[in-house]
Amino acid sequence: MNAPQSNALPFAMPAGSVPLAPEVLVQIQAEFTRDWEQVTQAARAGTLAPPADRRFAGAGWEGSHQHLLLAHAYLLSARAMGKMVDAADVAQPLRERLRFSIMQWVDALSPSNFLALNPEAQRTIVETAGSALNSGVDNFLADVRRGRITQTDETHFEIGRNVGISPGSVVFENQLFQLIQYAPTTPTVHARPLVVVPPNINKFYILDLQPANSFVRYAVAAGHTVFLVSWRNPLPSDDDGIQQATWGDYLDQAVLKALAVAAEITRQPQVNALGFCVGGTMLASALALAKARGESPVAALTLLTTLLDFRDTGVLSVFVDEVHALIRDQSIGSGGLMWGRELATTFSFLRPNELVWNYVVANYLKGETPPAFDLLFWNADATNLPGPFFSWYFRNTYLENNLAMPGKTRACGQPIDLTRLDMPAYIFGSREDHIVPWHAAYASTQILRGPKRFVLGASGHIAGVINPPEKQRRHFWTVDTQPDAALHLPGNADDWMAQSAQHPGSWWPDWSDWLAGHAGRRGRAPKAQGSAAYPIIEAAPGRYVKVRV
Repeated sequence: MNAPQSNALPFAMPAGSVPLAPEVLVQIQAEFTRDWEQVTQAARAGTLAPPADRRFAGAGWEGSHQHLLLAHAYLLSARAMGKMVDAADVAQPLRERLRFSIMQWVDALSPSNFLALNPEAQRTIVETAGSALNSGVDNFLADVRRGRITQTDETHFEIGRNVGISPGSVVFENQLFQLIQYAPTTPTVHARPLVVVPPNINKFYILDLQPANSFVRYAVAAGHTVFLVSWRNPLPSDDDGIQQATWGDYLDQAVLKALAVAAEITRQPQVNALGFCVGGTMLASALALAKARGESPVAALTLLTTLLDFRDTGVLSVFVDEVHALIRDQSIGSGGLMWGRELATTFSFLRPNELVWNYVVANYLKGETPPAFDLLFWNADATNLPGPFFSWYFRNTYLENNLAMPGKTRACGQPIDLTRLDMPAYIFGSREDHIVPWHAAYASTQILRGPKRFVLGASGHIAGVINPPEKQRRHFWTVDTQPDAALHLPGNADDWMAQSAQHPGSWWPDWSDWLAGHAGRRGRAPKAQGSAAYPIIEAAPGRYVKVRV
């Protein structure tokens, strides 16, 4: 094959688009030229190997020297652009936005995303006598009608049939949530129940996907009476006031109400509580509201991948500025909906190669049907949020970090001070989490004042949490301390990490052992859910979770 000359640049690099010192630009260009010469020399010799990038894997790429050269040129150009951003003389927030913007364009322009440049897709069409092309067009048109990219075979799953199937009953509901009480699977249960508050930007069944990976099932099997909040998914047609629901409404009428109902049903003065992601932020805020009223409804607190201090919000920071906050304040701050589909698209483009472009290639260019995967079915089940709730949350957490400042925010007329929370706390972070960076999850240890146990799990925001012990996958880190030392964890997350020990497998048993010490004595399991004051409304998983946008 005829390779380009060694001093030719396959892609133009936008040298004037970011402020760079001339000597830095010269160095980046020199490195690019050197690497490009090595690639072209290998191409001339016929020894050019496929790049270590799964986008360019397969016999089609490996068997075409021209396409291999194109793939290498693309990757070298992408690397050079990244170096330019890293070396740009700009403030760090602007650097992060530049990095995110360039990532979007670079990932979108990958040769693998275009039928004319993807030999693997072309080979598939030839081998299937064109049927793959027809299937790809059908898949594309179906997704246009659906308004989103299909990531899994959604026909395989149905809520209440094969996901979200742990037995239980809805024992309370109002306009914001339903409360599910799960049926015991052990002859005895701990006296103090566990109330779970999941995020309201997605549905609760991430914690109850299927029996083999259900966190709910695991907690019930450990002898806990589990109550779980199932958030209502508001629709444009709803006219009962939910579109005007505020942050304070969710704390008082949902989180605190769920804790109170569980306490009344089990006849316990206090419950244990667990919050996941935004659910953890809401739970901690609700407990601070209760504290301001002189109440302490929770004995022990668990926070999973939760932000209380929003100084470090990772890649999400690129979306956070005053202009964005003002737009939300003016458009939905007094009423309306924050669309779940918009939130889902935002989260997908945080990892575009994994959650967008690989499906474009597989579904449209190759005409494949994505495999059935329960987690991706859940991921596609978007939820809307009341506008006033979202507007308050965006400004007071991500933009201004007011929630971490004692008394800076108020709910239901009361100052919110998270530093007054002094119950024992189990705080979990995921090491590769791009939604809640683990250093930011660790920052909660410096806000809460009671005995604390911080545990770091492997993998990301979801996979790090949903890690059942039976699969013996991944690992986690802990620092085993004396009870008094748990009051004073290191101020720096890296100092904690330096002291930690790695353990194989799931963190769930570690959490279960910790929670058992705060759950009270075991007694006979109840024969039925609910009570005279809170009769069963319907079987789990209830109506609210089945509402789709």
